[in-house]
Amino acid sequence: MKIIVAIKQVPERDVRIRIDGAGRWIALDDVEFRMNESDAYALEEALLLREAHGGEVIVLSAGPERVGQTIREALAKGADRGIHIVSDTLADYDALGLARLMAAAIRNEAADLILTGLQSDDLGLGQTGVILAELMGIPHSSLILKIEKADTGLKVLRELEDGWFQHIEMPTPALLTIQSGNTKLRYATLMGIKKAKTKELRAVPADSLGVAPTPVVLLDSLALPSRQKTTQILSGTPAEAAAALVEKLQQEVRVL
Repeated sequence: MKIIVAIKQVPERDVRIRIDGAGRWIALDDVEFRMNESDAYALEEALLLREAHGGEVIVLSAGPERVGQTIREALAKGADRGIHIVSDTLADYDALGLARLMAAAIRNEAADLILTGLQSDDLGLGQTGVILAELMGIPHSSLILKIEKADTGLKVLRELEDGWFQHIEMPTPALLTIQSGNTKLRYATLMGIKKAKTKELRAVPADSLGVAPTPVVLLDSLALPSRQKTTQILSGTPAEAAAALVEKLQQEVRVL
């Protein structure tokens, strides 16, 4: 089974956000980056499938030169080879444009299965995977928690709303977007890190794929949200005040 896993390099969650000099986007000069969380779970599912049934796991990512570090991390965890769509202007592509780049880069791979994360931690659009499936002309399903290989294709467990789940049988080739948290992520071993240095990492310039950037309109100005402090005195008996506090935490603050 040949499996392609699309991963994205995103800023660290706890990074301190600054606005760039133009005031239109986030300053990325001194930001630390990591593999997108749900993409890491997609990679883990691919590695488990390969260990159970054999085959090859190929990692696909797009972005500037620094993205190669995240691809090497995936190779260190066990992926067999990587494809890097090199672009210093990836922000010029929307989800459709990015999916077109990815489709052009992997169309000749003839993969049995393509896995992506459910959504990215930075933009959170949740669109690239399903758009890629449409461009490739293959069936897809989202919010996947478990994958099993069957005689006729795949059996997958899909998460729905309100604690409901759905079992689906689907043919291959197919594309699945993976939900986070259903498996335990592995760490790269020292031997894996050494092997990753010798594994194939093919660089594909984005401008060689024949995909025109999509016009992306940014806001005229971007600003961090202002911090505000307010105090409310809840009147009534202690029981009434406690009930009012719980209601506010549920309905206004939404932390309960």
